[in-house]
Amino acid sequence: MRALELGTIGEMRERLNALVLAGRKTATTGLLAEYVEETEGLEFEGERLALLGNDGDRVATIEITGVELTSFGGVTWEHATAEGEGDRSLDEWRTGHRRFWEGIGTPVDEDTPLVCLRFRLSSPCAGT
Repeated sequence: MRALELGTIGEMRERLNALVLAGRKTATTGLLAEYVEETEGLEFEGERLALLGNDGDRVATIEITGVELTSFGGVTWEHATAEGEGDRSLDEWRTGHRRFWEGIGTPVDEDTPLVCLRFRLSSPCAGT
């Protein structure tokens, strides 16, 4: 089973995983360049992934319900709200994601290719 690690290790990952476990986060977005760099294939509908916590342990299993390739400028409000992070507008989502990717050394522009994943919580692990 492949794994999914949301955000960066620390408070961000804890917060994002908590949103998944609460059912509020049902989508995430990644840079297509990261898939190429890691020579990793895209997720596919029906694939189950281990959602990992800060310590690398599985906190839940999620099931992919949709995969879409788009550009940074092509992300829809529907997708942004499914990320469940409390953004009040698509501009706010873009500002936050642009800041995140710039912070890890990967600036984005309107044409940057992204992978938008939709998922559902399949099973939380005991004790989470």
